[in-house]
Amino acid sequence: MTSHQTTQTMKPATAAKKLGVYLEATPADFQEGVVSRGELNALQTDPPQWLTDLRRDGPHPRPVVAAKLGVSIAGLARGGVTDALTTEQIDALSQELPSWLRRERATQAEVRKEAARIKEKNAEKIAERAGQARRPRS
Repeated sequence: MTSHQTTQTMKPATAAKKLGVYLEATPADFQEGVVSRGELNALQTDPPQWLTDLRRDGPHPRPVVAAKLGVSIAGLARGGVTDALTTEQIDALSQELPSWLRRERATQAEVRKEAARIKEKNAEKIAERAGQARRPRS
């Protein structure tokens, strides 16, 4: 019995997400085909010019826009940003620093601070339990 190894493929939307690019801005042949795991790896290790340009100039998908602005995706929506933005538009927003962006950045900073506090608290509990497990019982 011989085993046939099938090539793993993914939809263009999945590949675009893994590449961190906005699907609608990719070339038509990328949008209309399927992408194999090997092709995705090749795109990541040796990106063609269109991919390099998209990553540099955009338009960028919302997760990338949110990361570049230092806010959450939900924060973008609360700020009224629902479409993909170019690097130029993101830079302009960073320069303008509208009130919603300042507010969302502050919210994001609080979320990160709380996550760090919880992580530290959990690490202390784990260390405490490990210390109790080593002590002989009387």
